[in-house]
Amino acid sequence: MFYRMRRKKNKNCSTCSISHSDNVVCPPDCKVLTEVGKGCRCRIRGHQSVGAVRQRLMDLGFVPNMEVEMVRCATLGDPLELRVGDYYVTLRKREAALIEVENI
Repeated sequence: MFYRMRRKKNKNCSTCSISHSDNVVCPPDCKVLTEVGKGCRCRIRGHQSVGAVRQRLMDLGFVPNMEVEMVRCATLGDPLELRVGDYYVTLRKREAALIEVENI
């Protein structure tokens, strides 16, 4: 049997029902990096990661008080391309979900 699959609304932020553009600010209740919309900037508050993953993220520049910008995400939402400082980093969605952020 074939089942009809429902498409989800195309949302850049899980707490909004609108798509963000450059002139729209992300909502203040975004908590992790995966909830930040395209083009939005945020500041890292901390990590929920441990061990080698935590060390790798810290080595890539995901340290507290660092500013991060969501550049784009792939078609299915994984991976995410982020701008950290003056370079670009691509992260898996499950790793980005471990990074706590606050809006600027």
